[in-house]
Amino acid sequence: MKNPSAPRRNALGPLSLFVWVALIASAHADESSQSVPISPSPIVVSATRTPQALNDTLADVTVIDHDTLARSGAVGLGDVLGRVAGVEMSRTGGPGAATSLFIRGSNNEFTAVFLDGVRLDSQNLQGGVNWEAIPLGMIDHIEVLRGPAAAVYGSDAMGGVVQIFSKIGQGPAHPEVAVGMGSYGTFKEQAGISGASGAFDYALNANHERSRGFNQIPSSPPAQNDGYQSDSGHARLGFQINPDQRVEATWWANNLHSAYNDGYGDPKQLLDYQVRTAGLSWLSNWNPVYKTQVSLSETRNAIYSAYGAYETDLRSYLWLNDWHVGPHQITLTLDGREDKLISSSSYDPIAGSGVRTTQGMALGYGTHWGQHRLQLNARHDQNSVTGGHNTASAAYGFGFATHWRAALSAATGFRSPTLYEQYALYGVPTLAPQTNQNAEISLQYEKQSAMLGVVAYRNRVTNLINFGDPGACQSAYGCYANVGRALLEGVTVSAQDRLGMFNTHASLDLQNPKDLATGKALPRRAKVHGVLGADTQWDAWTLGGESQASGRRFDDAANSQALGGFTLFNVYASKPLTPDWQWLARVDNLTDKKYELASTYATPGRSFYVGLKWSPR
Repeated sequence: MKNPSAPRRNALGPLSLFVWVALIASAHADESSQSVPISPSPIVVSATRTPQALNDTLADVTVIDHDTLARSGAVGLGDVLGRVAGVEMSRTGGPGAATSLFIRGSNNEFTAVFLDGVRLDSQNLQGGVNWEAIPLGMIDHIEVLRGPAAAVYGSDAMGGVVQIFSKIGQGPAHPEVAVGMGSYGTFKEQAGISGASGAFDYALNANHERSRGFNQIPSSPPAQNDGYQSDSGHARLGFQINPDQRVEATWWANNLHSAYNDGYGDPKQLLDYQVRTAGLSWLSNWNPVYKTQVSLSETRNAIYSAYGAYETDLRSYLWLNDWHVGPHQITLTLDGREDKLISSSSYDPIAGSGVRTTQGMALGYGTHWGQHRLQLNARHDQNSVTGGHNTASAAYGFGFATHWRAALSAATGFRSPTLYEQYALYGVPTLAPQTNQNAEISLQYEKQSAMLGVVAYRNRVTNLINFGDPGACQSAYGCYANVGRALLEGVTVSAQDRLGMFNTHASLDLQNPKDLATGKALPRRAKVHGVLGADTQWDAWTLGGESQASGRRFDDAANSQALGGFTLFNVYASKPLTPDWQWLARVDNLTDKKYELASTYATPGRSFYVGLKWSPR
């Protein structure tokens, strides 16, 4: 039964108009805004796996900086990413509940995710990352690349790439301690220290979060609070052997205990997530032209419940070669991974070895001349189960006028089936990889603090793995099969500028992700969604607000269960109490809007959070 309090109308209209007004205002800002100093363009690595200035990349990339994360309060990583242009979030409850992200309308598993260069993934069910198991406390900044990047990263990057980075230690030892309290019995505490001594740098961090939560399915007895507790630790250590040689090691672990209502009237259920990563890298500048990176990493992603356990082990290696000759850049990448899935479930065991390997080789070439930029990539992957796969991408940009640039690109991608989809009770070993073909065109304006971007894309997905008829697997209820086709097309408009005393940002997504076999909309994805925000400095205060809106969606593939549109308003304020102490207050869902991200599942109402941070200068 659906939650009767859930809205069923499209609530986006007023905000859509407001966003468009803000975008137009940003593009035609008055001369007073031109006195704002030009900020240096962030250095990003998502597009080519090598550092480059954000305004030099031809890819569609957004950087979420440390200050934005610090102001996020008691929300989860999915909430923060869901406010980025081109990204939507779905979740079965509050922070700590199962979370999915859709970049440009693509499935959650079509996003490749890295933490300090270490690949995160799961081979359970349809795969992808468990976003709820990644705490915000240890993150310094995030890069979000929209659009396929399989020609650089291989399998999985059909919709986009998310790179998560922790802090690198610099200067004298710098400790930090933060505590916070909020609605639903939420409590957060964090402690860390970072710095450098001689050739050695370090950043250590520990986080604890807990919340009693709320009843995720109000219509399903028994009434209960579905809370969570997260305990994590992170370390990033570096040693500068000489000015041209650096060794870096990273480690991260998190235990998440998340209660949930299974919807069948059973007593409270509990999911235990255990995520562990370790990485070791050697970065070398051999001469002014040639540099390399060699990396080894390992990830374990385990989920334990009353029904059994599923453990994914992922081992990876990378050898990246980078040549810079004048305006030309050539990259050669050799990488590989081994995936292993272990199941202790008696009713859903993993047949066969549950192990596979993939080796990849990628070539990249980038150059610029005058107002022209060109980026070409090609890659071959050899999978021990599904065979060989070729992918490629090409992008061209042209600065046709002062502050204006147009670009167009095309790319192909693929995602190998998970080991669960191949070897579980419902699995079929002969499943083919899911594939896609993407084309996009963009227009970008940049002048000092002002930015306006428009991207139109068309991404056709074939060989989609859906749950089909029985016969090809052990189960009599049905089997996985390559029977799906989808079309993801849309336009993303984004803008930012300083208007008077306000820093403003806005985005609007108009999209149509649909199942080509049925013509129906893909589940939990709205045709229209957007964000509008602004902040300002007033005396010693930082004051800000944000509005996030989404149009009507459907919860199921048949489009029979509608999820109403909604608009949320969030506000925050922060102020230094002393040079070493910082205070933050935040209110999310200010108007206490009732809405659903998944049918029958409740979402947080008006939520308060107050935090205090000690960071001596």
